[in-house]
Amino acid sequence: GDRVAVWAPNSAEWIMAPFGLLTAGGVLVPVNTRFKPDEAGDIIARSKVKAVLVQKGFLGQDYTAPAGTPVIDLKSDFLASGAPFERAVNGSDIADIIFTSGTTGRPKGAMMNHRQTLRMYEEWATLADLRQGDRYLQINPYFHTFGLKAGLITSFLRGATMLPVPVFDVDAVVELIARERITMLPGPPTLYHSLLTVADKSKLSTLRAGVTGAADIPVELVRRIHDELPFQTLMTGYGLTEAGNVTLSLPGDSFEDVATTAGVPCDGVEVRIAGDGEVLVRGYGVMQGYLDDPAGTAEAIDPDGWLHTGDLGRLDAAGRLRIDGRKKDMFIVGGFNAYPAEIEGYLLEHPAVAQAAVIGVPDDRLGQVGKAFVVAKTQVSEDDLLIWCRERMAGFKAPRSIAFLDELPLNATGKVMKDQLR
Repeated sequence: GDRVAVWAPNSAEWIMAPFGLLTAGGVLVPVNTRFKPDEAGDIIARSKVKAVLVQKGFLGQDYTAPAGTPVIDLKSDFLASGAPFERAVNGSDIADIIFTSGTTGRPKGAMMNHRQTLRMYEEWATLADLRQGDRYLQINPYFHTFGLKAGLITSFLRGATMLPVPVFDVDAVVELIARERITMLPGPPTLYHSLLTVADKSKLSTLRAGVTGAADIPVELVRRIHDELPFQTLMTGYGLTEAGNVTLSLPGDSFEDVATTAGVPCDGVEVRIAGDGEVLVRGYGVMQGYLDDPAGTAEAIDPDGWLHTGDLGRLDAAGRLRIDGRKKDMFIVGGFNAYPAEIEGYLLEHPAVAQAAVIGVPDDRLGQVGKAFVVAKTQVSEDDLLIWCRERMAGFKAPRSIAFLDELPLNATGKVMKDQLR
């Protein structure tokens, strides 16, 4: 039941230490490597972890924890000095707490148990065509559900070889695919865009299975992946930290279905659309609740067990889910969820900012990026404010552009009318 945070990039040590923790009956708390010390420190403190595992110097950052919390460098020899230790767990015991920002901007820790995770990712592995002996190049970060569960857990379930990648560089990845004869390569749509630009496609010849999601996928991209790359299967789906997999595409789905829908509900999962268009989810995969937040849990999961996702969508005649937008104004930057309320909170800390509103705008490479609208108190340049943001926020959160307005469009209750900003 002891909790340990891992604030580190993908590596062999990231796999060994957390799964050693789980073997010993502990609870894993992954932390986003893009978080700055204050962002990570809040999660570490609220999780009441017994230690934080880091990789010192990654991305030029000296990973530190709040005073009193031991920090262990994964690249040190600490793993070599321990003795084997195992403790049996029940399926209902909490396995991990993965934090996701809420509309209030304060991250919330979604608790999942062992039974949920094993059942859910057994199905994922089957539909994704992950096989024993596959060589799985893992680009998705392990602090994210996609990397941790669809990456590591499924590899253990199937007996696949794991090859961790800490930072995506297309040339290095292509060389790895060729040298290591990679067969399995999930990732966001940006990954497949990059592979399509590779001049020598023979280096990609071993690739068999791909999985994507987390952003809108053009039909033409899916068609090009099938026509120009060696993938035999390409799966997509819809999920969220609070529920894991919700829907997945099926073998044989058309290019258009893979591109424009998120597939059908997983076994044991119900999906329905509320009157206002919100996607509701119920089933074994819904989280056990938010850590130390009964009010937030009650707000997210209604008395009938339906999780209110905050996403807007519809079900077509074949039962496939189509996601239309985000009720909570969240936008997705290269596969990472960005929450305007949190970004606005940081902007308002700047002494020259009186009001701020953030929206997601289209971006060819990342799907969406943040754009801020600011009412200034005193003179400040766009460049100065952008630099200020990048110093305080993870890169995917920091706005890419800022427009200055004399006033923000507000409704009668004082809320910003973001549809007018778009």
